[in-house]
Amino acid sequence: MEKELTDFQVCDHDLPDTLCQEYQNAEAIAVDTETMGLIYQRDRLCLVQLCDPKDRVTVIRIAKGQTEAPNLKKLLEDSNILKVFHFARFDVGMLRQNLNIQVQPVFCTKIASKLARTYTNRHGLKDLVLELERVELDKAAQSSDWGNVASLSDEQLRYAANDVRYLLSVRHKLIAMLEREERWELAQDCFKALSVMVALDLLHYQDIFEH
Repeated sequence: MEKELTDFQVCDHDLPDTLCQEYQNAEAIAVDTETMGLIYQRDRLCLVQLCDPKDRVTVIRIAKGQTEAPNLKKLLEDSNILKVFHFARFDVGMLRQNLNIQVQPVFCTKIASKLARTYTNRHGLKDLVLELERVELDKAAQSSDWGNVASLSDEQLRYAANDVRYLLSVRHKLIAMLEREERWELAQDCFKALSVMVALDLLHYQDIFEH
């Protein structure tokens, strides 16, 4: 079993111009967020993490009250770059609620895992990375105070960085499984529906498709 990697860089408020341009050269980037909680209108966005196919990981610290990040918006709204999340529904909603970023196009490894890995009910990122990448993620910092962004510990920053480091590789392996099981087109339809699901979440709708 391999150990987590630890190299990454930290930025404040937004991506610098040069780094944004480098990420825009990628056909896909992995994205994750850290927040103060799980309620869009109450809990604020604290970090945005990115990783490209060159294993270039960046952690962006978002200030309390910050409402825009122009370079990040340009990158995440670029229709030529696929954004890969684990549980995209939440992260996309947080980015829309806090920074007015309409993320597209999107691939969700959690949805892909649920469609492909029907032999298990363990679809969390830790279990997914352990099976497909043979890496055991340290989740000790998962439930911690992300709000004091200027003073985050090395442990917190490493945790945040490693949450995006393996997503691009996991995506390729899940696509192979979905194609083998003839569920790849269904997965793509699910990804397209995410924008609508996020819009409903932000308006507090629940069970709208139920009887």
